[in-house]
Amino acid sequence: MAKTNETAAAKDNFFGKVVKFFKNLGIRIARSFKDMYAELKKVTWPQRSELINYSLVVLGFMVAMGVVIFVIDAGAGALVQLITR
Repeated sequence: MAKTNETAAAKDNFFGKVVKFFKNLGIRIARSFKDMYAELKKVTWPQRSELINYSLVVLGFMVAMGVVIFVIDAGAGALVQLITR
């Protein structure tokens, strides 16, 4: 008899936790967005000239890495063709 009371209490406790989770879900989501907005207010955004400079550096790095990957790929392809002949 004691086991059935314990399992019923455990089920009630579980369902109580589930209900509490869904009740507080909207509050937690709203709090996350409020915190995100507060952090975005602290951000120091770059000036237009800095943004263009950073973008050009990233673009140059991407082109350089593309060339490096192309050279490695072409070299590996030539090596495979040399070996399989």
